[in-house]
Amino acid sequence: MAYDQAQRRYCDSEERRCPALPTHCATCHARQLSICGALDQYDLPGFATLSSHVRFRAGQTICEEGAPADWVFSVTSGVIGLHKALPDGRRQTTGFLFAGDLVGLSSRIVNACGAEAITDVEACRFARRRFETYMNEHQEVETRLLRMTADELSAAHDQMLLLGRKTARERVASFLLQLADRAARRRVQANPVLLPMKRLAIADYLGLTIETVSRSFTGLARLGVIEMVSVGAVRIVSMADLRDVAEGR
Repeated sequence: MAYDQAQRRYCDSEERRCPALPTHCATCHARQLSICGALDQYDLPGFATLSSHVRFRAGQTICEEGAPADWVFSVTSGVIGLHKALPDGRRQTTGFLFAGDLVGLSSRIVNACGAEAITDVEACRFARRRFETYMNEHQEVETRLLRMTADELSAAHDQMLLLGRKTARERVASFLLQLADRAARRRVQANPVLLPMKRLAIADYLGLTIETVSRSFTGLARLGVIEMVSVGAVRIVSMADLRDVAEGR
């Protein structure tokens, strides 16, 4: 807290200006989506000193399930896949993370799931203990984190409904809507919907086989609801019709 007070006095001085942000912070397009969005120009430089800027190539492991949860990552660009190991040795895809999301924050001393870069990824890496200490000392950061956690819980409930009640075609339609909605919130291209993840990862996430996922995409295209632009992109022809399919109407 003493550091923060000194930082504010320094920033408020008429003879001095607030310390410049690191380049990757000053040019970050994910700031308002992430935990950093709760901080003002006075607090952000101090928070930035807690992190290091890291990059991961597509396919590279970011954290392993069961490994010590020593690091927290704030994704600034790229897509990450979350997965859990099954007793028979297979791996289940449990979610996808995008710019603004956090990886590795857990109440456990070990990672509850593994994380792998689907595309090239950039992130800010924080030592977990320092991150938690800062969060506990800054009400605005803790509040932002609680809001993000509530959003994750809501998404988990949606996923339970998707897997438990919906048909294959409804699941695929819902998945496309999820991606479009998240892209819109990140203020990036929402249509066509980009699909950087492999069909196997989509099938795992939706509780389907690859063949069923492919048939569902084809069926939606035949209905005129979507158009397959490429393997990695789908154009939504009618958002209203796609929502009707997703809701079983």
